[in-house]
Amino acid sequence: MTPLDYEYLRKLLKERSGLDLSADKQYLVESRLVPLARRSNLAGIPELVQKMKGGAEPLTSEVVEAMTTNETFFFRDKIPFDHLKELLPGLAQARAARRSLRIWCAASSTGQEPYSIAMLLKEMTALFTGWRIEIVATDLSQAVLEKSRAGLFSQFEVQRGLPIQMLVKYFVQKGELWQLNADIRGMVQHRQLNLLQDLSHLGTFDVIFCRNVLIYFDQDTKAGIFAKIARMLEPDGVLALGAAESVVGITNVFRPYPDRRGLYQPSSAVARAGAAPHVLKAVASAAR
Repeated sequence: MTPLDYEYLRKLLKERSGLDLSADKQYLVESRLVPLARRSNLAGIPELVQKMKGGAEPLTSEVVEAMTTNETFFFRDKIPFDHLKELLPGLAQARAARRSLRIWCAASSTGQEPYSIAMLLKEMTALFTGWRIEIVATDLSQAVLEKSRAGLFSQFEVQRGLPIQMLVKYFVQKGELWQLNADIRGMVQHRQLNLLQDLSHLGTFDVIFCRNVLIYFDQDTKAGIFAKIARMLEPDGVLALGAAESVVGITNVFRPYPDRRGLYQPSSAVARAGAAPHVLKAVASAAR
């Protein structure tokens, strides 16, 4: 792969997915795209790039999907799910009049995260009897969404983070695979979505999980996405980020949730009004 090919791919991935590759990530691109080139009967990445430049849109979409990280497992990092379980009674009390709860998994990958939330809610059936529960799972990759819809997982996948009692209770073995019960699968809606695009059509949510995806974006892109997410979260709602992620130094639209590591709350009416990232930074500077 030539330096020019790499720069072309870096720019394309930034525009299409927000993925911000540093100059030293050429090895990562090669490890993911060489197999794709071979499957497409191409000699290597230079030929792949040439075909993309010629307008091969399906191939370009495959490249973007191949470069997005889909590592996930059930109840990943555990703590955010424990915190959510602790906060759900309070959210239920606050929403007793409308009897509905909306949760969005913004980078749902192959489904372990939204299905973990679905099982958690199922365990709390007494709290939400008669409620309308919506779990919306979105991802850039159509391939991982299709896998998630099927609810079929390997032995290795169900052994990663899933308590054995939940495996027995909510899964049925099918040959070498395990399939989630239809009632759990039915709790999750799947939609293809690019976080760089308009998100307002999804509506507002009580809980948003946006974990382990923004770490691949640059600061300005992160700030813009945080501003959009803030407009979609109820004033008393909860945002969960990944263990290595934070809003500190990026935006003031969220503040850390007291005594809940990894959780955040909308910080103010000004933040939720949807000011542009540069305006938000100015507000933050003026407040110091």
